[in-house]
Amino acid sequence: MVKHIVFDLGGVLVDWNPRHLYRQVFKSAEEMEHFLQYVCSSEWNSRLDAGLPFAEGIAERCQAFPHYQREIRLYWERWPEMIVGAIDPVVEVFQHFRQVGSFGVFALSNWSTETFPLALARLPFLSQFNGLVLSGQEGVGKPNPRIYSILLERYQLKATDCLFIDDRLENVKTALDLGFLALHFRDPDTLKIQLRQMGLIGTGFQSGEKHEPKK
Repeated sequence: MVKHIVFDLGGVLVDWNPRHLYRQVFKSAEEMEHFLQYVCSSEWNSRLDAGLPFAEGIAERCQAFPHYQREIRLYWERWPEMIVGAIDPVVEVFQHFRQVGSFGVFALSNWSTETFPLALARLPFLSQFNGLVLSGQEGVGKPNPRIYSILLERYQLKATDCLFIDDRLENVKTALDLGFLALHFRDPDTLKIQLRQMGLIGTGFQSGEKHEPKK
C-alpha cells in the first residue's frame, strides 16, 4: 500500500526550462539549442544542481566560451525567467494528497540551493512538503542511489511504502531498483490516469477530493 508520495519538482510540479529564457535571447532556435547542448549544457547544469556555486560555474563557462559571455551570465542574472510557473494540474494532485491526510508528501529534486529560494518566493506551495531533499544541499543528485537513501533515512521511510514520480526515466529506474513504486511522468492527464488505475485518486478527481487509498 502506498503511504507516501515523492515528487520530483522541475518538469513535474514546476515548469522550469532554460528555453523559456533563451528563446528571448537568441534569434534562432538552432543557435539556442547549440548553446544549451554545448555551452550551458544539461551536464553543466547538473553540476550546479549538485552544489557547484553559480559564480564558479559561470566563470568556467565564460573562460571556455568567451564569445558567449553575455548569454552565459544570463543563466544566473535572469534565472527566474526559466520558470513560467507551476504545472497546475499536478499541483492539484499534490494538494489532494496533502488534504487527504493519510499520505506523507515529499520532494526529491535535483536543484541548486542558490536558486531554490527564488522558486520558493514565486511558488509558495514548495514549502508545504512533509520533507524535502535537494541535491544542492546533499552534494549528490539523482539518479545516484545515495540521494534516495538520504530521503529514506532522514524521514524514516520505507522504499516499498513510497510512490516516486519523476520526468527522467533514469531517475525512475533507480527508484524501482531500490524498491520504490515509481511512475515516469509524461503529462498531467497520463499521471491522473495512472493514479486512478492504482486506486489513489477517484475517477471524478478534483482538487480537495477525499479519497482513501485502495487497501
